[in-house]
Amino acid sequence: MSYPSQPFINGVYRRHSSGKSTQLINPATEEVFASVSSVDHGDVEAAIQGADDAFRKGWRDLAPGRRTEILFNIAKILRENLETIAQWESKSIGKPIADARDEVALGARVFEFYAGAITKFGGQTLPVSRGGFDFTLRQPMGVVAAIVPWNFPFPIACWKVAPALAAGNTVVLKPASVSPLSALVLGELATQAGLPPGVLQVLPGSGSEIGDQLVLHPLVRKISFTGSTEVGRRIMELASRGVKRVSLELGGKSPNIIFADADIDVAAKQAPMSVFGNTGQDCCARSRVFVERKVLDAFVEQFVAVTRQLKIGDPASEETQIGPLVSENQRHSVEALIASASHQSRRIINGGNRPFQKGFYLAPTIILDTDVSDRVWCEEIFGPVVCIRPFDDEAQMIEEVNASPYGLSGSIWTNDIRRALRVARRVESGVLSINSHSSVHVEAPFGGFKQSGLGRDLGMAAMEGYTELKNIYVGE
Repeated sequence: MSYPSQPFINGVYRRHSSGKSTQLINPATEEVFASVSSVDHGDVEAAIQGADDAFRKGWRDLAPGRRTEILFNIAKILRENLETIAQWESKSIGKPIADARDEVALGARVFEFYAGAITKFGGQTLPVSRGGFDFTLRQPMGVVAAIVPWNFPFPIACWKVAPALAAGNTVVLKPASVSPLSALVLGELATQAGLPPGVLQVLPGSGSEIGDQLVLHPLVRKISFTGSTEVGRRIMELASRGVKRVSLELGGKSPNIIFADADIDVAAKQAPMSVFGNTGQDCCARSRVFVERKVLDAFVEQFVAVTRQLKIGDPASEETQIGPLVSENQRHSVEALIASASHQSRRIINGGNRPFQKGFYLAPTIILDTDVSDRVWCEEIFGPVVCIRPFDDEAQMIEEVNASPYGLSGSIWTNDIRRALRVARRVESGVLSINSHSSVHVEAPFGGFKQSGLGRDLGMAAMEGYTELKNIYVGE
């Protein structure tokens, strides 16, 4: 299968586009390997109109059993093309190939989950005080704009597209400009699986050029966005003009809380990949580590030892655990934050260097002795950098955890179940793991508190978020 190079509109790769294109650069080699045309405003209009037509003329009213069959078919054809999609994903963003394969498989599982959910999702019958018969309906909204990031392009596209389609909506999917390939092939493969033309449109190109049009268009009923908090605010402001529904999964600065009674060996062994996985380009990265002081030295020693054993290198290699950052600009941004810590005489006990001359690599970096006001402690870095601080008092530690404007994910390590539940209730975060670093489960809601966003992806909560709730009363 050759690289797709055109937007996918109304069931075909559309040859007419702006004449502009985006060159795709392999972060591991710094070489251009493909070029994809960027949409213009005419393409966006055609895609939205086509999606609205497909919604009103068939998809909205398609029998649930048929929608179920199509979504199961999509999952099947994704599995059949897993290796191709994974290779493209790895080359586009420098993701280790083993991780890329896992993420394509995750995307297929998402479609299977929502295929099965279609016939189990509906309204309620309600007893009301005046008698009669009252019931609720869950009805699709119409055209949904799904805007996805570059750090997990394929699975996040799937966990927006699948529940929206399952609920009866049509979708205009906008991938990040540096990682459009997997989204484009998703459109093509979904059509091969039986999805009617226009139900899923895919628009590559610059969000800064077409984002406002997508959000403001009167036929777009909901915007589902994953990305930076800054862009999320802009989308929310624009959407407010039309009182549009939005779901926003934004930034994070997740805590990793280690109590002295935890299994320190297990916690220290798992903690490095909870922040350095995907080269730290993860809104769930546990980049603030709080360690009870009495076990600080033992934890840090093991954390450093495990970090130094991580395999950094070619994303195409089966053994690689840490690949390059997505771009030169991203690496510069991360290095600037490391430099700010160095200028403040914070202790950098590992990393901070470029391990290879070629590729946008940066070694996993561990920083001690930070202050709670330091930029590296407060800001989302989106790179392989972790800060570790001791704590003595549980209540004060929780205050420091919650001082962040973000509240997406986090972990709590303790063998005291009462403490685990007490701390979990008090930490202001949408997703927490106890004695684990797992943040994402297809069956469970995923999303954040505070400036980490609103609304939820995954689980049945996501499907609810793509419907309007209608109440109907029938008098006696």
